[in-house]
Amino acid sequence: MPVERNINAVSPLDGRYAGKLGRLGGAIGEGALARCRALVECRYLQKLCSFPGVGIRKLKPAEKAILEKLPRITDDDVLKIIAIEETGADGAPPTKHDVKAVEYFLKEKLRRTSMRDITEFVHFALTSEDVNNISYALMLRDCLNREILPALDEILSALDALAARHAAAPLLARTHGQPAVPTTFGKEFRVFHARLSRQVSQLKASRICAKLNGASGNYNAHTAAFPRADWRRFSREFIESFNSGAGPKLECNPCTTQIEPHDSYAELFDNLRRANTILLAFCQDMWRYISAGLVKQKAVAGEVGSSTMPQKVNPIHFENAEGNLGLANALLGFFSAKLPVSRLQRDLSDSTVERNFGAAFGHGLAAYRSLLDGLSRAAVDEAAAAAELELHPEVLAEGIQTILRREGETGPYELLSKFTRGRAVTAAGLREFIDGLELKPVVKAELRRLSPLNYTGLSEKLAKEA
Repeated sequence: MPVERNINAVSPLDGRYAGKLGRLGGAIGEGALARCRALVECRYLQKLCSFPGVGIRKLKPAEKAILEKLPRITDDDVLKIIAIEETGADGAPPTKHDVKAVEYFLKEKLRRTSMRDITEFVHFALTSEDVNNISYALMLRDCLNREILPALDEILSALDALAARHAAAPLLARTHGQPAVPTTFGKEFRVFHARLSRQVSQLKASRICAKLNGASGNYNAHTAAFPRADWRRFSREFIESFNSGAGPKLECNPCTTQIEPHDSYAELFDNLRRANTILLAFCQDMWRYISAGLVKQKAVAGEVGSSTMPQKVNPIHFENAEGNLGLANALLGFFSAKLPVSRLQRDLSDSTVERNFGAAFGHGLAAYRSLLDGLSRAAVDEAAAAAELELHPEVLAEGIQTILRREGETGPYELLSKFTRGRAVTAAGLREFIDGLELKPVVKAELRRLSPLNYTGLSEKLAKEA
């Protein structure tokens, strides 16, 4: 059966790459935002009715159950909320305000229950940003927990397996693009595993700041209505009540303007951007290994590598991942630079930016899936890597001059530089060079035992250290 595709999608995330995004849309799309707003409003009403110093009647168990269930709104409910905002509904004019539309939707529902007498306490003393900033914090957390972190963990598992499998497989290292002392494939995979693991650990431990303190951040309306309530405690307890399980946590920011200043968003996005940059570098290295014939790709029956060259198996998955990682990072970098800047106590320029969080996560997730596809089809060619390494006996110059230093020889670096730099060195020529040195027989034997295939230091051990 052909895959359903929106051929009129403006973004490939909703078309070509939609199949790579899993449940991401359900965590950060328009419906998710409406559901999170409804959740925040309903839990807020429930806490109002139980908090000391707030003169609202207590809720009955059945009423609490209604408020727990009400945020689980359907797609049709979301469309109803959009209608309330954009065109009006049930004879009322359009609100032209998305949070107010959610408030009116919830009030309409509650008027049909025993809570009809307290409907005016929905959105009581709140500004829309109180609801929005907590909703976006919840969506960011859910995106990370449901899709982003599991995908990154999958990549970490793949890198860990590659590092262990090829721990001892020698590889010609290249610094400045030139042949350098040997390493192993496993150790180079472990480098990327270690780098990515650090960023993922930080993502899992991240704190997303949120606020609930009114129109200028001072609890003006709250204290005017109920001056005896401890609103700062209310705010902290309410925000932290959304924390459960592993992964990022919400944290109350007690001192803000009308908006939470988004500094923690920038920290999170920069953290994710670092993870993406590490993966982008990995994709480029894999591309080079494939280009050099050191990593082979499986040819899949029926797939076309080139429209004119039938022999080709192109590294398209790593190239696709590289491109999508670049797009994700461009957006994440803009978010980090833009969102912490707001004129005076509030301007609305952050609103449309926040609506594009899903695009950055989507391009990142598409990249992770492409990268994993690429790894599933790639295989290290240990024999080819060993053969290339043996063509470069000059890489032993470092080891030889270092042993000569140990033995107290004068100017061994200069001696090796004169013999090797800018010249084609053969294994036989290197043996002759060693034989011509005035050294103890045991030292000469030690130098002869050096080989491009065994001069790998602690690479194998490092590769096996998770």
